[in-house]
Parts: sequence; structure tokens; C-alpha cells
Amino acid sequence: MSEVKRRGVAFVTGGASGIGRATAMAFAGAGHSVAIADINETAGTQVADDIQAAGSSAISVKCDVSDEAQVEAAIARTVERFSRLDAAFNCAGLDGRHAPTAEYPADDWHRTLAVNLTGVWYCMVHEIRQMLKQGGGSIVNCASAAGLRGIASVPAYTASKHGVVGLTKTAALDYAAKGIRVNAVCPGGILTPMLEQAMGDSEEVRQAAARFHPVGRLGQPQDIASAVLWLCSDGASFATGQAIAIDGGWTAA
Repeated sequence: MSEVKRRGVAFVTGGASGIGRATAMAFAGAGHSVAIADINETAGTQVADDIQAAGSSAISVKCDVSDEAQVEAAIARTVERFSRLDAAFNCAGLDGRHAPTAEYPADDWHRTLAVNLTGVWYCMVHEIRQMLKQGGGSIVNCASAAGLRGIASVPAYTASKHGVVGLTKTAALDYAAKGIRVNAVCPGGILTPMLEQAMGDSEEVRQAAARFHPVGRLGQPQDIASAVLWLCSDGASFATGQAIAIDGGWTAA
């Protein structure tokens, strides 16, 4: 395999599909070595193979972000393989059950919060510890438009994403003077496998979902990947503590 000039090392959770996969591929395309962390080991390995086939360097590590030991091991494996960690995109998440707040099952609540919020915190803990050792880095958390406004009948998802936005701002303040920038992206409706499953085969549902966005369409995973890469670049060196809506204008209304 031919070697490429490496611009850094990126760690992506939820990197086996959807927004995470698109971002892992984008990091690789920009010259980064990439660690794909996902609970789906088979799919994660396929993404790593695709990146390596294109001439970049990648590894796949199995990781359930709700388990801190697995998070710590995944980041340790990344540093063991690539010697450092320059950028992290914490993207792994669940959409959770759809039900009104007072009818929401407790088990679903705890699982959604464990992955979407506690999992992001676990990742940040170990990413930040590594970045402090090496003098800096950039972290981007995947929140949601649901982290900026209320969404009916998805209380756990909405609460978890609001939590990610608050956690992002706090961490950004904690480490701004130590060379670590922390931001969040807040996607609107993005055509990922998770959203495709939620919408089913109904064209009427798809059109209705598109109409929520003033631009008149749903987003693509690459729309988010491009923003993550910018936030992790030197071009965004003055940006930290931000929750950037990439939602086709949905939260502007």
C-alpha cells in the first residue's frame, strides 16, 4: 500500500455507517489516519478496509460507548497504532423509542441517555486526557437539531442531545486555554440508515420530513462530514464551545 502524507489522527465513534462513516471517509480523504469505533465490528472493519483500499491508513475497533472500559481501550488502541490523537468525532447514538414523556419506558430512557450522553462524556474524558498529554486537539460531538429545540414524543433523544450541547460548552471552557477545542454539530434530518428505517417506505413520510427543512430537502451524511472536518481544521482555530446547526434552516424558523 502506498503511503500518504498524514495530517493527523482522527477517532470516530459510530463510524461504521451514516454520518460517522461519511466523516471517517472524509478524514481519510483529507490525509488523516482514522480509527473507526463502532459496536458493529463487521461494518466497522469494512469501512477501515475501504479507507485502506483508497490508500489511507485506518483501523477498526469494536466499542460500545456506554461502557467506559471499552471506550478507554478503543482510544488506547488508536494511540498505540498511530502514536497520537488529533481529532475526535463522537457520533455514536440512538434515536430511542417514540412515546409521550409520561408514557416513555424507563429502560429505553436509560439506554438512550447511556449511549447518547454518557457515552459522549466517556469519550471526551479519554480523548481529552490524551490530548492534554500531547498539547492539544479538536473534539466535535454530534448533537442534533433536537438539542436546540423541543421535539414531541422523543423525550430521551431530545434530553440527551440538549445534554450534549451543554456538555460541549462546559468542556470547551474547561480546556480552551490548554489547546483543546470542543464543538458540536446539530444535524437536521439526514438520510442515514437510522432515519431511513424510521421513515419506512412511505414517500409521503419522506416528503413531509423534507418539508420541515426550508431548503426543501433532507440532508446527506457528507453535509455533516464537511462541517466536522472544518471544525477540526486550523481554519476553525478560533471556534470553540459552539453548537452549529446544519439543518437546512429547520431551527431558524
